[in-house]
Amino acid sequence: MKINEKNLAAFATSPTCIDKEGWLVKKGEVNKGFQKRWFILKGNLLFYFEKKTDKEPTGVVILEGCTIELAEGEGQFGFKIVFHGQGNRTYVLDADSQESMEQWMKSLACASIDYMKVMVTELERQLEEMEGEMGQPVPPPRTRHNPFNRASPSSSHARSHSIRSAPGRTDLDSHRQKNSSSSVSFRDVHTSFGRKILQDLNEWKHKQRQLQQPLIQL
Repeated sequence: MKINEKNLAAFATSPTCIDKEGWLVKKGEVNKGFQKRWFILKGNLLFYFEKKTDKEPTGVVILEGCTIELAEGEGQFGFKIVFHGQGNRTYVLDADSQESMEQWMKSLACASIDYMKVMVTELERQLEEMEGEMGQPVPPPRTRHNPFNRASPSSSHARSHSIRSAPGRTDLDSHRQKNSSSSVSFRDVHTSFGRKILQDLNEWKHKQRQLQQPLIQL
């Protein structure tokens, strides 16, 4: 891939898209000495300058296909950018503190496009899980069965034997079922209901008199 050096230099010195910047000590490739350089991280491009005010970078590191590792024995707070494979270069850097070293290592490790792809895939998976949980059908509310709701003649007749009528009330379901097959006059129905009401009323009065009697008679 051909890189336009002029556009790259303009991008390096522009005040936008700066992820991290600061001084680091860089180990030279030829004389193996450490030299202080001004570093600017923009996306997956790590630019370094001899001076902070330079108009063009001294070099650039494309942070793809590399790992960020500690550099044992290379400065007090040393770390390195390792490009794996035969003939690939390793950049050895040294920070001025433990905190600065950790911040630089974290920023460089998260700068590659491969890392961004992994993060996007993970975020998409989490989003799908959240959408799946939100999209689950809500169970219908539990409803209480009302035993007085009429469902069918057979079920109404069965309930009429288990539910006792209160005083003054008649079992309409059983009466209607008994008279459903034959035609009866209004007088017959009125007489039948009247007898049933009087019978229930007499039973209720008898129970009330028994409850009013003293338990122990002296």
